[in-house]
Amino acid sequence: MNQQTNEALPDIPVTPRQIIIGVVIALVIYVGYSSYYTVSAESVGVVQRFGHYHYVVEPGLHFKIPFGVDQVIQVPIKRQLKEEFGFGTPGATFTKQMTDPREWELETTIVTGDLNTALVEWVIQFRIENAFDFLFKVRDPGDALRDISESVMREVIGDRTVDEVLTIGRQDIEASAQIKMQEVVNLYEMGLRIDQVQLKNVNPPKPVQASFDEVNEAQQERERMINVARGEYNKAVPQARGTAERSIQAAQGYAVQRVNQAEGDAAKFNALLAEYVKAPEVTRRRLYLETMQEVLPAVKNKIVLDDRAASVLPLLQLNTMQGGAQ
Repeated sequence: MNQQTNEALPDIPVTPRQIIIGVVIALVIYVGYSSYYTVSAESVGVVQRFGHYHYVVEPGLHFKIPFGVDQVIQVPIKRQLKEEFGFGTPGATFTKQMTDPREWELETTIVTGDLNTALVEWVIQFRIENAFDFLFKVRDPGDALRDISESVMREVIGDRTVDEVLTIGRQDIEASAQIKMQEVVNLYEMGLRIDQVQLKNVNPPKPVQASFDEVNEAQQERERMINVARGEYNKAVPQARGTAERSIQAAQGYAVQRVNQAEGDAAKFNALLAEYVKAPEVTRRRLYLETMQEVLPAVKNKIVLDDRAASVLPLLQLNTMQGGAQ
């Protein structure tokens, strides 16, 4: 059977010249394919010749020496990178963005200044400013940055109480950690700029989580009651002040009224006295008539006597007057 197969496949004669031509063509294709490269818009290309730094190229199409003489490493200097501690988000674009999930609990457990423990998750955002420093000044800049970040965060949180870490001290911790990280990065000449340090979830250890939540609820209830009391105070005090001001103004108005009335009565009396001094009899008669004009209309029974009347009793009808009085 093997003999029949060999007879069915004819031999194709290959000359040495054809072999050489094929090798040359393959070599030309390989040289052409490996002689150019493209640098993305958000990166720069660091060219190494025989493993030694040669120069940096901008984004675009470039040529290089093939056969491994020139090697190009693309560094994303225009992209914002991040490293996460205690958690990890999918779709990471940086190889050191997160660690193994088995290390998260150890990574986030930090001792505070008052010898308590807090579980702190945070993230740092940074950019590559100098591609040469990033590649050649530190052996593994991603791991080095993680170590720097963790060391600085433990130092900053270790200077504060657990209450500050869990409540009011978050912004101060973020600002202090960013400054210290940048100082260390500059000292190591890593070619990085720390843009932001952001605390995510900050919690007490799980055994005391329930107690801490109760304390937080009590504090929130206290703040709510204080705000309610302040609201009542702000409503009652202006109202009381308005009432007091209204009473003072009413009293002042009444005082002005009484003073004006008294002054008017005094002026009237003085004017009457002046007229009385000028003509006492006329003034006396006028006062008498004015008084009678006011009094007599209120009297039901009137008896007018002459000066010569000896007695008034015969003129009185006692029964009628008593009945009227009753």
